[in-house]
Amino acid sequence: MTTAASHAPSTEPTPAPRPTPRPAPAPAPAASLALSTRPAPTVPASLALNTKLAPATPVLRAATAALWRPEGLRRRYPRYLAAMHALVRASVPLLERAAERSAEPDAPAARRLAAYCLRHAEEERDHDAWLLEDLAAIGAAPAAVPHPVVVELAGAQYYRIEHEHPVALLGYIAVLEGNAPGPRLADRLAGTTGLPPAAFRTVREHAELDGGHVDDLLRELDALELPAHQQTAVCVSALHTAGLLTRLFLALAAD
Repeated sequence: MTTAASHAPSTEPTPAPRPTPRPAPAPAPAASLALSTRPAPTVPASLALNTKLAPATPVLRAATAALWRPEGLRRRYPRYLAAMHALVRASVPLLERAAERSAEPDAPAARRLAAYCLRHAEEERDHDAWLLEDLAAIGAAPAAVPHPVVVELAGAQYYRIEHEHPVALLGYIAVLEGNAPGPRLADRLAGTTGLPPAAFRTVREHAELDGGHVDDLLRELDALELPAHQQTAVCVSALHTAGLLTRLFLALAAD
């Protein structure tokens, strides 16, 4: 005998079922500073960088030509030296910080990046003192307040080193040293401005040094075998730098 029909049905409403609580989402993993072990793209990083920079190069060169045009150059040159002093004095601290951040993960490629940054920091050390000497040779002084675009140039790299990846600094270096003064520029500037030869040490020295520095950087960039997203970080940093450097040169060129 069954009991299903032996009780009267209840007249009270059936309570609604309680919703099952959803588990809290897991926190997103922190970005790793280690250079990725994913396979590198088939295109060398140096070629990818040069290809990305190609459209920006003529624009930057046009701004450079405006900066060095003969008219008013004697007035502009001290402004150029003051801006470059503010920019160049950030080079060694940026490289040293990138080396510190690169050394945090225990990965061979990251250690290689750290070693490059430390080596290049020694190559760049005291170059800001050259600019002070150049300024002193024409009776000028460094800027009390850096040019705003100089702050953007260096400040963007501090952000990328701390919050993106220190390898992005390589894009910045590639643009600055890839647009170094030409080998005859110092003599042309001295002849055009009538300023003493001692005022052009930085221009002269960087014309001799920076070509070799760019070759070294591109070799390191390829040797790191960066995955696609880190190649992109380098290229974005380089394009940002090229745009800002163009703005700086145009601002300095304006009379």
